[in-house]
Amino acid sequence: MDSVSGDAAAVSFGPSAAAPSTGVGVLDKAMTVLHAVASGPLGLSQLQASTGLPRATAHRLATALEAHGMLRRDGEGRFELGHGLVAFGQISADRFPLVDVVRPVATALRDSTGECVQLFVREGNQRRCVLSLESAHGLRWIVPEGSLMPLDVGSSGRLLNGERSKTGWLQSVGEREAGAASVSAPVRTIDGTVIAAISVSGPVERLTKQPGRRYGPAVLAAAAEIRL
Repeated sequence: MDSVSGDAAAVSFGPSAAAPSTGVGVLDKAMTVLHAVASGPLGLSQLQASTGLPRATAHRLATALEAHGMLRRDGEGRFELGHGLVAFGQISADRFPLVDVVRPVATALRDSTGECVQLFVREGNQRRCVLSLESAHGLRWIVPEGSLMPLDVGSSGRLLNGERSKTGWLQSVGEREAGAASVSAPVRTIDGTVIAAISVSGPVERLTKQPGRRYGPAVLAAAAEIRL
């Protein structure tokens, strides 16, 4: 069966993403252009249709982003994501060592459970997936790295929003999408501050309606193994 997205079906930077409104008009419009081009190269007419911006505004913003290296032109003259984004992405990754610390633990958790594993951090009033390891199952819940999701649903979202349980882990079943289940545990610094949530997710057929009973202890042990 083909892969499907699950518990944390995402609002992400990509083809289906929508730029949030901050009230800073020109910035919001520029981000709308970037989100549109993230779906694939776009000519000016396509960009205008995708963003809903006036043609002149779309052109002005796209050419300004091109001048800053955020966009470029492909061989057909269409707007495409620029190489400047690659540099910013690498700098961001280099300054965020959490993923490097967590990766071997998350890989071991993925291998021992046979399910997808994700790492989420809070970002304002949302959560962002900063690490996503897929399982080998044909039916699995794929959460793209970089995806933004709400805090009020999903085990990792609720955990990062301050919810706690006596078990140390939180579980969710079908909160965002029917058939998806997950269990998450907090990743803490040495002083006990919660800085991330590590999760196991998959179809409820495998994780059952009580995913915490099945994988809660393993996720909690993985979280405790992370030293920051």
